[in-house]
Amino acid sequence: MITASELVGGMVVRVEGQIYRILKVESKAAAAKLGDVVKAELSNVVTGRLWEARFRPQERLDDLSVERRSMQFLFRDSGTCTFMDPHTFEQVEVPGEILGLAANFLESGALVPLEFFAGKPISALLPDIMEARVVQTAPPSHSQQDSAWKEATLENGISIRVPMFIAPEERVRVDLRTGRYIERVHSDRRRIA
Repeated sequence: MITASELVGGMVVRVEGQIYRILKVESKAAAAKLGDVVKAELSNVVTGRLWEARFRPQERLDDLSVERRSMQFLFRDSGTCTFMDPHTFEQVEVPGEILGLAANFLESGALVPLEFFAGKPISALLPDIMEARVVQTAPPSHSQQDSAWKEATLENGISIRVPMFIAPEERVRVDLRTGRYIERVHSDRRRIA
């Protein structure tokens, strides 16, 4: 058990029978008769729903310990992704909701840190930005408008909007939180995720 004043981002807690990951914590000083408040942004690890909660600083919460294991991505099936522990060869199916849009960007053999609670996967620690190759889009054009966009299909089947200058076979970076184009990947300064 911990008090609300001890909350920090990344912790996993149980509130009213539900399991939440702490995303952000902010403490506010007393305002008149109200008293101090700890404001926390929480994400339900099962449903992914966000909740902005307010706690009194001395309110007690269940701090849960999670097990983190590096698992190898094998394949994606309808609604689930299968991972394997490279040491024990144990396979685990992870619901697609836990991975979100990132499930479409995983390549076979990639190592992904997964967090487990009570033997079940509850979250994956994935980057917010991933790269993919454009397989289909209109020919590039260099217009004078910066705000001109066109549809593009990525190698994983996802459709996004990209600037007019992007050509087929180019690699682009995509923000997995929003599913939007960020930038073109230049081969001379390509990052390894």
